[in-house]
Amino acid sequence: MPQPRSSSLPSAAIVGAGIAGIATAVRLAVQGYRVTVFEAQESFGGKMHQLELPGGYRFDGGPSLFTLPHLVDELFELAGRNPADYFRYERLDPITEYFFADGTRLTAWAEEAKFAREIEQKLGVPAADVLAFLRRSGQAYAGTADTFLRRSLHKAGTYLRPEVLKAVAVLPQLGLLSTMHQRHAAAFADARAVQLFDRFATYNGSDPYQAPATLSLIPHLEHGLGAYYPEGGIYAIAESLVRLAEELGVEFRYQEPVLEILTAGPQVKGVRTSQGVYDAEVVVSNMDVVPTYRRLLPHLPAPENTLQQPRSSSALIFYWGIGRSFPELGVHNIFFSADYRREFEAIFQEKTIADDVTVYVNITSKKTPTDAPAGHENWFVMVNVPHDQGQDWPQLVARTRRAVLARLQKALGVDVAASIRAEHVWDPPGIEARTSSLGGALYGSSSNNMLAAFLRHPNFSRKLNGLYFCGGSVHPGGGIPLCLLSAAIVADLTSA
Repeated sequence: MPQPRSSSLPSAAIVGAGIAGIATAVRLAVQGYRVTVFEAQESFGGKMHQLELPGGYRFDGGPSLFTLPHLVDELFELAGRNPADYFRYERLDPITEYFFADGTRLTAWAEEAKFAREIEQKLGVPAADVLAFLRRSGQAYAGTADTFLRRSLHKAGTYLRPEVLKAVAVLPQLGLLSTMHQRHAAAFADARAVQLFDRFATYNGSDPYQAPATLSLIPHLEHGLGAYYPEGGIYAIAESLVRLAEELGVEFRYQEPVLEILTAGPQVKGVRTSQGVYDAEVVVSNMDVVPTYRRLLPHLPAPENTLQQPRSSSALIFYWGIGRSFPELGVHNIFFSADYRREFEAIFQEKTIADDVTVYVNITSKKTPTDAPAGHENWFVMVNVPHDQGQDWPQLVARTRRAVLARLQKALGVDVAASIRAEHVWDPPGIEARTSSLGGALYGSSSNNMLAAFLRHPNFSRKLNGLYFCGGSVHPGGGIPLCLLSAAIVADLTSA
């Protein structure tokens, strides 16, 4: 049962019910705040929403890969709950099925040694080289995570903590002056292996040919710590946390967008919505930081150097109800293009989509059979694309759809188009309309330079006391784990 909302408690208003906003609400409620979450849409989740198509097909709308599940468990434990009473998950094995343009197929197994042997057998890269790379990736993560992911990079005290010494110790392994692609090309003689590891740049919407080699620690999240599947799909994460938040007394007000963050001098005073004014000692914006300033704080001088950082990539997603099954596919499937460099040049330099694209297919009905009718599958089909800058999206969507179907037909030997029974499309303008992400950029600013982590907006305002920021557009970045960590950082700041 929801706890009574005592008027004597300090109050907090959260703008947006995305995963970071929900997690922040839980943490602040545990701290003793009376929390209200304001959401413009009809329900919670932000990018982590769900949709259903005619014929009995259910889809997770946005994120599809789940790593670092302990960050979700931690929220239940903070509230004195047993996580398994709310939320369950299993480790995936295999993790991903890879289909290369030359016809090579490769399975990414959960066990690192087995994965390394698979690469040796299929690509000719010595397993020892793969294991050495994964070991370095794990060491880089272990040495930097406590400093760069769990703490504010914009507080001097962060750099006085003992764990900073661990980060200093692994600096030689971070490759600060090289790119991800350069690091991978030096590690692996086979271009397909390089392409496989280059793809991890897309986990934060970046370009492996520009992003620093520091990001080569990302594979450790999946291959060292594990990839997981939540019972009921990714949407179950948001659903279970909202249940917890409501039990803690958090109030969710849907279809009530915040119109203004109210201030008095250097202090936040609350928010104004279409339905009224709400006082709050703390305001946390889970909205993209750019529209937060432009729309909700128009009279506050904005940090233009931060707001004008280059945006991350976006996504073009086709949700297809498929009228047959494909036993050769798994939950996660990657169909690589023949020219990866050309794809990223198109996205980040030409602001368009290449003619030949890499295709990601997520099929949750492999694990949750009720997500599709018997003998059918629900395909979440995604292509990395530029964020919206006024491109002709109807033309790009139509052309890319043809390219996607051609790539799938070449790899599978089947005309997938003939099996499509239901379809929905989500493009960058649609992503922006639903989530307020500037241009539909999925991860806020890109990480295509060495200082990108330090150029992200901090989790607090330097000008307004009581104003904080969480979510993918601020430190430490986008994706489920980093959004959850942004909530933890905000909670640490509010309790300081």
